[in-house]
Amino acid sequence: MRPSFGARLTREGVSFRLWAPAARRVDLVLDKPYAMQRRDDGWYVAEIFGLTAGARYKFRIDDELDVPDPASAFQPDDVFGPGEVIDHTSFEWRAKDWRGRPWHETVLLEAHVGTFTPQGSYRAMIEKLDHLVATGITALELMPLADFAGKRGWGYDGVLWYAPDSAYGHPEDLKTLIDEAHLRGLTVFLDVVYNHFGPEGNYLGRYAPSFFTDAHTPWGSAIDYRVPQVRAFAIENALSWLSDYRFDGLRLDAANHIMAIPGEQSLLHELSVAAGQLAAATGRHIHLVLENGDNRASLLDPAQEPPNGKYRAQWNDDYHHVWHVMLTGESAGYYGDYQGTWRIDLARALASGFVYQGETSAFWGNKPRGEPSGALSPVTFVNFLQNHDQIGNRALGDRLESIASPKAIEAALAILLLAPQVPMLFMGEEWGSKAPFPFFCDLHGDLATAVRKGRRQEYAWAYAKYGHEVPDPLDPATPQSAVLDWEHRTPEEDARLVLVRNLLAVRHKEIMPRLGNVAFGDANVADNGLLSAHWRMADGTTLRLTANLSDQDIAVTDTITGAPIWGGDTGDRLSPWSVFWRIGG
Repeated sequence: MRPSFGARLTREGVSFRLWAPAARRVDLVLDKPYAMQRRDDGWYVAEIFGLTAGARYKFRIDDELDVPDPASAFQPDDVFGPGEVIDHTSFEWRAKDWRGRPWHETVLLEAHVGTFTPQGSYRAMIEKLDHLVATGITALELMPLADFAGKRGWGYDGVLWYAPDSAYGHPEDLKTLIDEAHLRGLTVFLDVVYNHFGPEGNYLGRYAPSFFTDAHTPWGSAIDYRVPQVRAFAIENALSWLSDYRFDGLRLDAANHIMAIPGEQSLLHELSVAAGQLAAATGRHIHLVLENGDNRASLLDPAQEPPNGKYRAQWNDDYHHVWHVMLTGESAGYYGDYQGTWRIDLARALASGFVYQGETSAFWGNKPRGEPSGALSPVTFVNFLQNHDQIGNRALGDRLESIASPKAIEAALAILLLAPQVPMLFMGEEWGSKAPFPFFCDLHGDLATAVRKGRRQEYAWAYAKYGHEVPDPLDPATPQSAVLDWEHRTPEEDARLVLVRNLLAVRHKEIMPRLGNVAFGDANVADNGLLSAHWRMADGTTLRLTANLSDQDIAVTDTITGAPIWGGDTGDRLSPWSVFWRIGG
């Protein structure tokens, strides 16, 4: 797909394009205004000869308002400043032969660039890539980079989708990070948000109001993907990340809030087809992953290579929620859907993917949620015990380490990291970091007041209990508290890192080679906490799990077949929170 948005270098200079159907006049502002030519379809175009990469520009709408290019490739002075013309063809890639890795080899670590290191930059992340490789991580997933207002934020309120945020460095720095990851055999994923724009710095409503519908998402006006130009804007953005930056895959945030058109192919389908065409043309593995609260199994197919309308996998929130209820006893909000049923729910998640496969969910408005998922491969599901949402959307931003038993967490990790589903850790989880990850942003004026007010309403109980201990999302000290401490690990944290590395070493040796055509089997959790599960592996062997998910010894009466790969022999009694894995015929 030839890009139609933004500034593009030509042999003679730079071509600028802006879709502004509601504007009467548009000027390109460089050293002076240059009138842009309007076309019948709402596009404004200008060709400036002699201009080169590095030039900075804005658009002037109807002689009233100067706005950034919505497809700006870089904003050195944040979302309100001019865009910078970037030459994506000039970067010298070192990993020239990199084609990615098959999906079943994925072990994810999710990270926020700004708090991953004290420096908070793309360049500084490079220094930690060897740590990821040594740990057994095969894929680095970055939280959204699309330029957002201010210097601090999670990234899910991006307003300039094509511009990696300048708070973390220049586009060449991001490319260098990805290149260095590829040189080490690491794939790199990016979270992208196609369900809304952030509240500050977005001017589309002024000159292209047809970008939006009257419908609303939890974060603002819904984007109208019935409009061809709007649909192209999102698809071209996805292709830009995949081609200009060579990300190996994308994770689409809250896909259930991306507008679908009844009776027509959805944006999700067309985006997958476009990414698949890029994969076929380049010989690359490109992986597309969903976050989708609707649990639509029909959107998923990990074996479709290259993508052709489907998605490789989905973040499995159900799996997290079951474990969180079991490990913490918490039952507020969506955890209420799993209260009192964790044994049944955990068995279902291990045996067929989603917990909710069409059952009525109280939290989701007492409506049916999900589709049957047991016929899918286990690698369709990205399982995790923690992620940015499940930590950061807590009042204190506290991690599981601060609220659950270390022995229970270690048992959960032994199951997560050796099960045939795709595992994901959140940055620092590999050593049991207790650094919080609270919500933070860098807004001002009425928006800042609204954020504070909303947080106080949502977490009124926490403010009543903890008072000023609840982090202020606008305070610069809040993101600083989330920065990982790489230099001062405790002996307990060092021991946890050894455990995770040992588990992932077993995964690489015993599990990954057998995941090609792995299939779900069955699982059961008895009232006493005895977990048993099995899966049929690609080589015809059976992977078996036995675990004691309780604080009491459990007698073992059944013979467990297969060669031990973790935990040794079970004996006739299982100690509390012990986990055993075997592979056999």
